[in-house]
Amino acid sequence: MSLLGFLFEAVLISLSGVMAPGPMTTVAVGKGSESPHAGALVAVGHAIVEFPLMVAVLYGIGRLLDFPHVQAIIALIGGVFLLVMGIGMVRGARQDQVDATAHPTPAVLAGILVSVGNPYFIVWWATVGAALIMRSVRYGLLGFVSFALLHSLCDLLWSWFLSALSFKGGQFFGQRFQQSIFVGCGVLLLFFGGKLMADGATQLSAQGVF
Repeated sequence: MSLLGFLFEAVLISLSGVMAPGPMTTVAVGKGSESPHAGALVAVGHAIVEFPLMVAVLYGIGRLLDFPHVQAIIALIGGVFLLVMGIGMVRGARQDQVDATAHPTPAVLAGILVSVGNPYFIVWWATVGAALIMRSVRYGLLGFVSFALLHSLCDLLWSWFLSALSFKGGQFFGQRFQQSIFVGCGVLLLFFGGKLMADGATQLSAQGVF
């Protein structure tokens, strides 16, 4: 398979993960009430976590993520992050005007937090992502760098699209629509946060930690 053929296949696989509903897509939509470009900044925060993780997986450090204890701890910490962000969104929606101060977490930091605290994202890189990275290095450094950049571009464009769509929808339908979006995204983050904490606690319990 040529490098272009591999990159095309990698983009399709990446999009299947990028476009799946999850904390990052939820944050991109919620932050869209502030700016149509907020999703791009969320993706930048995501990339700050993702690029070092790609390099770590490339050099084999990603095998640490296979340990159940590590995954459980990440799930618990990530659950707390998402709960805090979800509460902030729900509270922000109660204000008379949803604006940049309604949810104080900067978009870049929000992207970092939802990435670090999402064990499913990390497990994806330890499994599917690792397989793609191993295939990319068959084409040398160019293959790895091209794959990393294209994957991040998928994240950027999708998150940007979501926030722009949310922003335009708020302008068209008005303030109540934006508040509804904020509440909906906040509730989803609370759900994801609770689920992560429950998963982490279940894993630790199964291992006899408590």
